[in-house]
Amino acid sequence: MKINKQLAIAAIIALSITSLTACGGKDKVTVSSSAGLPAVTGNAGEAPTITAPTGTPPATLQTQDIIVGSGTEVLATSTLTVHYTLMAWSTGTIVESSWSGQPATFPLSGVIAGWQQGLPGAKVGGRRLLVIPAALGYGPNGSGPIGPNETLIFVVDIIGVS
Repeated sequence: MKINKQLAIAAIIALSITSLTACGGKDKVTVSSSAGLPAVTGNAGEAPTITAPTGTPPATLQTQDIIVGSGTEVLATSTLTVHYTLMAWSTGTIVESSWSGQPATFPLSGVIAGWQQGLPGAKVGGRRLLVIPAALGYGPNGSGPIGPNETLIFVVDIIGVS
């Protein structure tokens, strides 16, 4: 009898947690790391939090939609307005973020290959994680605060597409 009561209480707690989680909608996101990718959390319209990665970085471009947008789709020929956060895989530190200022606007064809390959298909209102190997980023020379052969972790919020 005591075991049945404990099971009933556990079931009620589990159901309550599931119900409360479902009430949050898609604007609040928590994505656990999968396949060794960093975890990303945050609310739509706010700067994301990225958990520093561990282990060996992937050798190929990795993409994951954190929030699936419902607006205009990004094409290879698009000009984008985005907010982004950049973390270096090797150090797990944020290198750059547009969230401290204004969103960035640029033609997709004018940025690194990892963005050109990883952003098409994303939609306005979406948030996409890109893990970009050095060959599709800044390569053996690096650029500014980004060291040579650095794997880049970007979280990109698509604000506008034209």
